[in-house]
Amino acid sequence: MVIVAALVLLQISADAARDDALTVDLSQDLIGISTGFSGADVLLFGTTEGEGDVIVVVRAPDSQVIVRRKDRLAGIWVNAEEQIFDDAPGFYHVAASAPLEGLLPDPVLDARQIGTRHIAIQPHSLLSTGREQDFRAALIRNKQRSGLYSSGVEKVSFRGERLFRTRVALPANVPTGDYSVTVYLVNDREITSISETGLSVRKVGFEAKLTEFAFEQAPIYGLIAIIIALIAGWFAGFVFRKV
Repeated sequence: MVIVAALVLLQISADAARDDALTVDLSQDLIGISTGFSGADVLLFGTTEGEGDVIVVVRAPDSQVIVRRKDRLAGIWVNAEEQIFDDAPGFYHVAASAPLEGLLPDPVLDARQIGTRHIAIQPHSLLSTGREQDFRAALIRNKQRSGLYSSGVEKVSFRGERLFRTRVALPANVPTGDYSVTVYLVNDREITSISETGLSVRKVGFEAKLTEFAFEQAPIYGLIAIIIALIAGWFAGFVFRKV
């Protein structure tokens, strides 16, 4: 246990070497979501000052997620049990120039939350180890199906010895927020340099104004929604009576 703790502390102390051996940039640091948004690709590129492998982690802000388990009752699928997770990232992407397990030891991957298997997602209430693992696996599986979590480790490609690049695919259902983009330079199973930047995903245009109005004027927005629903219901009834 002491050895593991010392190993993690040694890796965390690598923060002192931030940015010195890495230069990183994005093809765009603002993604605007408007009507008809179908996703976006962001190119991450950079250079290293020395040899080593590169790991890239792109992470959206954490949010609360509810995972439900369904059972069959009298021939109908119904919600049987649910679990709330308070700190699941809304989007998670990991890429590397080599397999993660060969680059860093598990304690460091856990401490840095590098790789979907190492994301620290804690349940809202205590569960047995087996049930917690089942719900956690279901959460990650659902996120992967919707394109919000990496299904595996994406590829970081080198051009020559120092220039590297990778693409980050953002699906149409990507959540808004300020994303963290962290790039690690790794040598001999140790982190030797870290570079961090940001990626902003925002609603723009009419949708942004509507969302802002809904949050800032919630009572008025709710009243308008009710009025529109009543008018739509009345109009539908009128049309069907005519038919």
